[in-house]
Amino acid sequence: MPHRKQFTGEQEGSLAYRGATISFGQLTNKKTLVIDIGGASTELMIGAESLMTTVSIPFGAVTLSESELHRDPPRPEELTNAISLVSDAVDDAVHMNPELAGADQIIGVAGTIVTVAAVELGLKQFDSEKLHAMRLTREAAEDVFRTLATEPLADRVFNPGLPRDRADIIVGGCCLLVAVMRRLQIPELIVSQHNLLDGIVDELRNMPA
Repeated sequence: MPHRKQFTGEQEGSLAYRGATISFGQLTNKKTLVIDIGGASTELMIGAESLMTTVSIPFGAVTLSESELHRDPPRPEELTNAISLVSDAVDDAVHMNPELAGADQIIGVAGTIVTVAAVELGLKQFDSEKLHAMRLTREAAEDVFRTLATEPLADRVFNPGLPRDRADIIVGGCCLLVAVMRRLQIPELIVSQHNLLDGIVDELRNMPA
């Protein structure tokens, strides 16, 4: 029976950071923050040549949408409250981990960030080459957020670049992205199509024979 390797949380974080940064070799000797917005949590990973610290914020695109955004489209007060919750969590994270602030480079991974980038580009078909290494400014992220957050779901699904199966949670994801970029004063980030799997592949590739 083949042996199935299991990773600890620390190893998984290190591999996820490695995967996100692997194709940006020129950046890895700089202080780099990786933002990974998942469904149930958001990971903030800071490192240079390797991961130094990972902080998990207990809000993801799915959980924030389900807990805070009840109307269609969400009411302004719902959006404000969602962003405030995330902002407070980011402030707490930075208070406990000051190294999260002041990164030289910011890399964004996973579905929410890739989708916001695709909507910003107006992609009618998914195009990894156009998305990977794209620079997404905070202004552009805010513009996409305002557009998607003010549309009912029935209209939102027609935005080029927005997969139908993500249309119901993308506003929650946008709240997370906007809050993190605001609180950490991030003017732009680099979109990465690479993630944990790429980190694992690179780890295996570099293991001694």
